[in-house]
Amino acid sequence: MKIKVKFFASLRERVGVSEADLECPDGTSVAGLRARLAERYRQPEAFASTLLVSVNWDPAGEDLLLAEGDEVAFLPPMSGGVNGEGAFWLSETPIDAAMVEEKVRWAGSGGVVTFLGAVRAESRGKKIRRLEYEAYGGMAEKKMREIGEEMARRWPGVRVAIAHRIGALDVGELAVAIAVAAPHRAEAFEACRYAIDRLKEVVPIWKKEIAEDGAYWVEPHA
Repeated sequence: MKIKVKFFASLRERVGVSEADLECPDGTSVAGLRARLAERYRQPEAFASTLLVSVNWDPAGEDLLLAEGDEVAFLPPMSGGVNGEGAFWLSETPIDAAMVEEKVRWAGSGGVVTFLGAVRAESRGKKIRRLEYEAYGGMAEKKMREIGEEMARRWPGVRVAIAHRIGALDVGELAVAIAVAAPHRAEAFEACRYAIDRLKEVVPIWKKEIAEDGAYWVEPHA
């Protein structure tokens, strides 16, 4: 059977390709594919069992058996509405914060909270020249929608919009904008905090910092 394998961020740089079509025997599991790739690319550490895997945009366990045409992605650690209404997208162009906020406003919103994340001039004691963001497109937007659904269940009446940049960003540019509207201000603040925290936890977006002393992917320590 033939499957498509995709690599991102630091892993993509280590193996030297962003994707590959691979012939595998019927009955190959995620664990079996992991072992085949570690051998093929001579990168056993890169394909260690701590590396997350998705199959057709959903997280996959090691025992899952793969099928013809599956899209399997190996994911390095991530840098981090009413009835589920909201808007979620990736953008290659500058984010319009007012437009993001406008997408959540409605007659029942007593509080609207907006979080804007911008590129800093310094990070961990290093002077930053620019950032580069990379995302697993369809899966990233799917996960953002799931965050919106989680929020709608937790805070009925909440609406949320999330926009995240991809590509190269200069210092001062917006990397992410999150707007949350709720009937009351307290839940608007709480829900907005939840949205940015969950975004960093589950959405496959990676950040590369280009500093004066070099470039490196920002990944949490194992």
